[in-house]
Amino acid sequence: MALKATVYKASINVADMSRGVYLDHAVTLAQHPSETNKRMMLRLLAWTLYADERLQFTKGLSDESEPELWIKNYSDEIELWVELGLPDEKRLKKACSLAKDVVLFTYDDHAARVWKTQLLNKLHPFKNLTVINIMDEVLDAAGASLSRSMSIQATIEDDQVWFSIGDTVVSIQPEIWKTATN
Repeated sequence: MALKATVYKASINVADMSRGVYLDHAVTLAQHPSETNKRMMLRLLAWTLYADERLQFTKGLSDESEPELWIKNYSDEIELWVELGLPDEKRLKKACSLAKDVVLFTYDDHAARVWKTQLLNKLHPFKNLTVINIMDEVLDAAGASLSRSMSIQATIEDDQVWFSIGDTVVSIQPEIWKTATN
């Protein structure tokens, strides 16, 4: 018998002073049986960092042809493609050819550093790609507070993020490994 996804609902309040985005939004997301709390927390964090009413969770792990999050315009063109993990160069090339902007969030400290050493220099031709690393200790701390129904507050200013779920508040300083240059 196949395992079913666990459904989470979150009420997210984002105050992003850097982009001038202030948003209250309810999201529903499914945690694939193979997905860790750390990875799911990264999806939520990615949503808050690029908060937009049009930003949607996709089928993600269940459909390799889609990113984790995206924004599509009315013509069904992909404006933003958000990827998680440590994809190969071929996947990033595909994403960069399909979307106006691509953001990759890496995690898993040791593996991410190895990936960075082996692949980051090959990604310079992808002008619309941004690569951001999030440290495991941050994701572990925030992931420990996951519940089926959550209230999340995110305050973003300059390069600092204050992320809270219930009583847990985590200060996050994302590491920018590559910025888009388009």
